[in-house]
Amino acid sequence: MNPTNKDQAKAQLDKTLQGNDKIETAIAALQQDATEEMLAHVLTVIRRRMKEYAQLIVAVEPPKGDGKINLQAIKTGDGKQWWAAFTSFDEELKGSSQIMSTFTADIDKIFHAALQEPSIEGVIINPWNRTIMLNKTLINIILGNPV
Repeated sequence: MNPTNKDQAKAQLDKTLQGNDKIETAIAALQQDATEEMLAHVLTVIRRRMKEYAQLIVAVEPPKGDGKINLQAIKTGDGKQWWAAFTSFDEELKGSSQIMSTFTADIDKIFHAALQEPSIEGVIINPWNRTIMLNKTLINIILGNPV
């Protein structure tokens, strides 16, 4: 039985997401023990995955009249806007009642875009379950930029 193009594409996609469970595990540990040391550990794990060219899943809004695709934002109780990113399709499906259009993107590209977008506060990874809110300061730390 020969693999189809769809199977090959799925295998390639899975490869870019494989290992993101390390991020989920680190976030779960931080949720159990919310210390500066655990936060530093989570940021290090995310940086390592980024350097391994890992990707996250991002939700997009349908294009409006301008034809541009925008990342879907989540508004928090304080009125601030955050982009949502997911470590796996399982994480994406946990809390959304609506079907989302998604694509995968390199972690560093998502973070660089977030730093350039004045209307958002940062990126929330796995907003429904193993959650971490990365504001622009934390994103700069992960990227190795001066803070």
